[in-house]
Amino acid sequence: MPRKRTLLWSLLVALLLWPVINWGLLHAVWTPDLEACRAARGLGACWGVIAEKHRVLFFGRYPYAEQWRPLLATAIIVGLLAAACRPRFRNPGFAGVAGLGLLLAVLLMAGGFAGLSAVPTKLWGGLPLTLLVSLGGTLLAFPLAVLLALARRSSLPMLRLSATLYIELVRGVPLISLLFMAAFLFPLMLPPDWRPDILPRVILTIAGFAAAYLAEVIRGGLQAVPPGQYVAALAIGLTRWQAMRHVVLPQALRHALPALVNSFIGIFKDSSLISIVSLHELTGALSIALGGDADWRSFYLEAYLFIALIYWCFCFALSRASRQLEQPRPASG
Repeated sequence: MPRKRTLLWSLLVALLLWPVINWGLLHAVWTPDLEACRAARGLGACWGVIAEKHRVLFFGRYPYAEQWRPLLATAIIVGLLAAACRPRFRNPGFAGVAGLGLLLAVLLMAGGFAGLSAVPTKLWGGLPLTLLVSLGGTLLAFPLAVLLALARRSSLPMLRLSATLYIELVRGVPLISLLFMAAFLFPLMLPPDWRPDILPRVILTIAGFAAAYLAEVIRGGLQAVPPGQYVAALAIGLTRWQAMRHVVLPQALRHALPALVNSFIGIFKDSSLISIVSLHELTGALSIALGGDADWRSFYLEAYLFIALIYWCFCFALSRASRQLEQPRPASG
């Protein structure tokens, strides 16, 4: 009986998916042939638009001759993310290497040294910009979130009240409104010579927004740690900060790891909102690629599906990597 049910469900799924397979694979056009794509319209997908516009989709308006730099920066960031998910790389030394790698990726994108031409951030775009904004926002948000979570559990009334007000205020405001303030209103409050570049402002805004959500996740992890762990740590001679750092926080973060990974995935997807402040990440680069080309503009569905596939691959990789992070770190020596 279970086999019959499995067979019936398989047939039903195959019948439902057949039109998609027929459109997306069997009758699809894979080469950048505009006439073939027009002839296949309504019958098959035109994946040739990806082959035609892939450079703009991946790198936005970055200078064509210099696009090896964002490609190398993307490879560095992806390599660091892959290494960070391995238990054996969880040590203070790797944190320094990761910081240097991220700095190298930013310097490659910016240029202005060692014979590399300077490229302003307004020309950055595509996948490298999405990764830099997501990773930069996450790295800045996490320590702030830990401090906010500890402050909200503090016995000091003013410290606890300040953390609570920040968390509740930021969580009650849409991210899109904060990005508008950071991009357009905040510079008006500063002298022209003191106005920072828009990209750091956007990254700091995303970090501050994400920290409010991460703080509540970490606070939940702290509440899951038995109070006896903290008391026992004090009993063996550790100070309060040592007990919190070496005993309580590691257990709390392990308890909160699934929710933390979920929040990190949310940060990665929310990075698409920066296109409203003229920073062309993946979805913004898509509008550049097709917006000014009337010939290929009608094949926007295939382009959006390709962008969605990129987001899904990264989000799925993060969810799978969380299982690696849940494994205990191997003992040294």
